[in-house]
Amino acid sequence: VQLQTKIAAKRATGAFRLIDSLKRHGVQHIFGYPGGAILPIYDELYRAEAEGDIQHILVRHEQGASHAADGYARATGRVGVCFGTSGPGATNLVTGIATAHMDSIPMVIITGQVARPAIGTDAFQDSDIFGITLPIVKHSYVVREPGDMARIVAEAFHIASTGRPGPVLIDVPKDVGLEEFDYIPVNPGEVSLPGYRPTVKGNVRQINQAIKLIEEAERPLMYVGGGAISATAHAEIAELAELFQIPVTTTLMGKGSFDEKHPLSVGMLGMHGTAYANFAVSECDFLIAVGARFDDRVTGKLDEFGSRAKVIHIDIDPAEVGKNRTPEVPIVGDVRQVLIHLLRRCREIGDVGNDNQTQSWLERINRWPEDYPLVVPSYSDSLSPQEVIAELGKMAPDGYYTTDVGQHQMWAAQFLKNGPRQWISSAGLGTMGYGIPSAMGAKVALERSQVICIAGDASVQMNIQELGTIAQYGINVKTVIINNGWQGMVRQWQQAFYGERYSASNMEIGMPDFEMLARSYGVKGMVVKSRDELHQALAEMLAYDGPVLMDVHVTKDENCYPMVAPGRSNAQMIGLPERRQLEKAVELIYCSNCGAKNVASNNFCPECGTKL
Repeated sequence: VQLQTKIAAKRATGAFRLIDSLKRHGVQHIFGYPGGAILPIYDELYRAEAEGDIQHILVRHEQGASHAADGYARATGRVGVCFGTSGPGATNLVTGIATAHMDSIPMVIITGQVARPAIGTDAFQDSDIFGITLPIVKHSYVVREPGDMARIVAEAFHIASTGRPGPVLIDVPKDVGLEEFDYIPVNPGEVSLPGYRPTVKGNVRQINQAIKLIEEAERPLMYVGGGAISATAHAEIAELAELFQIPVTTTLMGKGSFDEKHPLSVGMLGMHGTAYANFAVSECDFLIAVGARFDDRVTGKLDEFGSRAKVIHIDIDPAEVGKNRTPEVPIVGDVRQVLIHLLRRCREIGDVGNDNQTQSWLERINRWPEDYPLVVPSYSDSLSPQEVIAELGKMAPDGYYTTDVGQHQMWAAQFLKNGPRQWISSAGLGTMGYGIPSAMGAKVALERSQVICIAGDASVQMNIQELGTIAQYGINVKTVIINNGWQGMVRQWQQAFYGERYSASNMEIGMPDFEMLARSYGVKGMVVKSRDELHQALAEMLAYDGPVLMDVHVTKDENCYPMVAPGRSNAQMIGLPERRQLEKAVELIYCSNCGAKNVASNNFCPECGTKL
């Protein structure tokens, strides 16, 4: 072994070790911005790029780098990588790190640092990024010795991508990047972390207990979160739902884990979820939580969330199980592996599955979409945001969609029907400015796929400088701005809960001409102001071979409904039509494509997006 080590070792700088280790872990793209402390690493990166091994994407702000790496990871399931220098370069990454941490996204963040003797001396651009980010990373390192670099990189990728995924920080002092040392590569899978052993397989006894409770349930509901996306468990979720005829609702993070066109789907639940999903969770007698964490935007008033239900909670993170709601059956393990085991056990037992036990429950649920549909409003003098998003979803049904945060995000979640990993949105942190850079990252990863960002006129301005990155690299992202001249969700809350005192929420004064701004960056700009222009403009945008920024002017005071008000239960939604009024006053028409019932005022079917 010693002889082999001597033969394998060679002299190399810490920067070489870092770049070589990244290549060994399959890294093809890095999003970053250089600076003094990280220049040794960029000098080595220059050589790697010249050899065609790695492509570096130069962002215009470090926050854009972190969101791009995040979008790359969400779209592919692979670890996203970003670079930033010391001081402000590192602190500019913090919002993106926190975004990834809240949504459990695998990332490796590499920051430059001042030389080891200068750390903690208030030297130029000396900041303790290790300490600053401790609450928002899964793990972090400061590389004190060049000889540790390969091991640390291998550990970082392993930690970021296994168990509950998350961001891992590697802080590299400048002199570590320059110092030479004997280099022995560490390849993926060659790390040993005795203290880090995530539980993958569920407990057999608890799985058997879960099956027994599922068989007894008359009003079951599956509540599926982002953990199902991370685990690639969509096929197993569908199989379990169909076996026992269980309706399925998803969180904002869980969109795509279950086909929303499936008869058992009730769509998204929570603050702006469908009425039928929120009614279902309020009336169910059995709740299967799959990779979800019972967060406040989903549960509303927690003690009334599924208050009649027994709960199974499946999650890979034992800290989440029982944190907000104590389950009757806790199962810690990888969501997909647990469901595979549970389904295999069902086949072994035999004679399990639905025998019309849930039929009356499904019939009740199926009436709610007719009574309380998601409505696409149509106004004579303006476009509604919902019809823009519904038409876009119809024209690009297989697209990968990113969003910023606000009303447009919730409308997109309501009306788009996404496949696994095709919904990319900041959920836990609610980060404005996330949309364009995350779309950029997704498109770099998936060059042949259509990637579309749905943005708000307020959110988009927070990282609009990334149009420069998009233009430089020809990243073919389509961005649609739902422009109502407001911070829309802030305005809605001010209207509903703050006596219509619209403090600092109007964005019209000082708003740029987005079409001209896009052109100034070298990106195609478009403007849509009427319904007559919409379809043709969207078709032109989608067909254009290059990036596009489309500014769509919509009605200014549209609110996002239904809505669960703060402190209320999910069954107490505002913005729903009264059932009797709906039955008497609304003419129902059938969609020619999918047959779904629609109110006559709809321009587009919310179920399939077909123009009515």
